[in-house]
This record gives sequence, structure tokens and C-alpha cells, in this order.
Amino acid sequence: MIGTLGLVAILALLLYKAAPYGRKYFAGGVCRSTARLHGKVVVITGANTGIGKETAKDLARRGARVIIACRDVLKGESAASEIRAGTGNQQVLVRRLDLADTKSIRAFADRFLAEEKQLHILINNAGVMMCPYSKTADGFEMHLGVNHLGHFLLTHLLLGRLKESAPARVVNVSSLAHILGKIRFHDLQGEKRYSGNLAYCHSKLANILFTRELARRLQGTGVTTYALHPGLVHSELVRHSLLMCLVWRLFSFFVKSSQEGAQTSLHCAVAEDLESLSGKYFSDCKRAPVSARGRNDATARRLWEVSCELLGIQWE
Repeated sequence: MIGTLGLVAILALLLYKAAPYGRKYFAGGVCRSTARLHGKVVVITGANTGIGKETAKDLARRGARVIIACRDVLKGESAASEIRAGTGNQQVLVRRLDLADTKSIRAFADRFLAEEKQLHILINNAGVMMCPYSKTADGFEMHLGVNHLGHFLLTHLLLGRLKESAPARVVNVSSLAHILGKIRFHDLQGEKRYSGNLAYCHSKLANILFTRELARRLQGTGVTTYALHPGLVHSELVRHSLLMCLVWRLFSFFVKSSQEGAQTSLHCAVAEDLESLSGKYFSDCKRAPVSARGRNDATARRLWEVSCELLGIQWE
């Protein structure tokens, strides 16, 4: 008979042997496009670390002029220096952008528009996840303010340049977590009831609804937009959740690396023949299903209008 320790040892051995196959499966899709981006300008938010950094590295390798837009300029410069050294592309720049402060977003946009005459790809990648209740500089709940409203405003301010540079793309990094999200118009700021986990899910649903409505409004302009789920990725975003940190450790063999997690962002940014799929949602470098709430056009339009009111802006 095999004792308990012997059984545990056998199971451990089986898991060890199976791990490479599990990793291959869970690594997901790979961006197959060989598109070159010489003469193209890209802005990526939060590209000083994680999948944003890997996305910036790949696009720099393709020859793009890459603007790393991040709050921590020192970390951004370190990432940019690494990317320049690794790719040989010296056109990797860092500009300060704090998505939790609309003044910072406007300052970034003003500087960008003064310095850059083109913008071909905007990747709204940065975000916060499962953080304790807090508010942005403008009084917005942090998940809503950073993950949705910050990128909503940034896209609004840069859209003119995107249209002038068409064909151009807006890529919004969402999450499978959107299936648990709900747009609670009666409590958008989470002041009546708050859960860090659900607030993240709500904001990721907002990303998908924003993409859907933006695509409708951009028809015929040459600018297309896509939302995506990067997969379960090793990330600093989980630092606020002890449970998620534990899950990351227990299932590390099945969690994507940042490079693997960047593949769908890259696919949406550069893959050929995606124009007819503007407004759609992708996972593992292919179109993926969206929750019923994520397909609700009425909610998408109302969220758009409420977002404009909160930010004090008007779209064309």
C-alpha cells in the first residue's frame, strides 16, 4: 500500500511532469503579425512595468516611436533605457501621466499635441486593481477614475490627432472580470456600497462599453478600437489582494508571463484586417464572447453621457 507521503510524492511528480504542457496551454495565443511600424507613433499608458512594458518593447522592436506614459517617471526612464538598449530603437520616450488626476491628463495631452504631429496607436493599458476605497484627485472612486474615466478623457483629448493620422487604433485593456461587473448608475462612486474586487470588475465592464460606443461613433473616420482580456498574468496589480497573491503563488505554472500577457494587446494594435471588428472584444489573439451587460448599447450610451458630465467635456 502506498502511504500518504508516497501518494503526495507521486502527485507532486505528476504535477511537475504536467507543468510544461499546462504552461503551453495556458500561455494562450501569440501575435503572428510581422507588421513593421517605422514612422508610426504609439502611446502606451502604464508601460513602465508588466504587460505594458512588454508591449512597448515589441512595438519598439517593430520600429515605432513609443511614448511611455506613466506616473512614476523614474521607473519609466529605467524601462525606456532597457527597451532602447534591447531593441536598438532610440525613439522610446517617457512622459508623465497620472490617470488619477485630470490636470495631469490634460497636461500630458497638451505636451503630446505640441510635440507630436501624428498618433497611430493609443493603448490604454494602465490600471488599478482591488485597492482599498480611495478617490482620485477629482473625487472619483479610484477604479472608476483611473481604469475608465482617466482613459476616457485621454482618448477624448488625443482623438483629433488619431483621426488626422488614420488609419489609427485605440486599444483598451479590459479583463474577463468584466463578466462580474455591473454599471451601478445609482452608486458609480461606490459610496453606498463598496467592494474592491467588484469595483475592479465594474471598471473593466466600463472599458468594454466604452470601446463599443466609441466604435459606433468612429465609423467612417479610419480610427478603430478594440477591447481585450490579457489573461491571468503575473502583475503588480494584485498587491492589494492577499487572496490573489496566494492564487498567483499556488498556480504560478498556469499564470502568464508579462510577455505572454502582452500578445493580445499587440494583436489588437498591429494585426492586419481587424477593421471590420472595431468595437469587439479579444482574448488569446482572437475574438471572444462578451457578457450580456457588455453588449448593452443603451447602457453604453448612458455611461458615455454620464462620463462626459463627470469630466465636464463634450464629444463631437
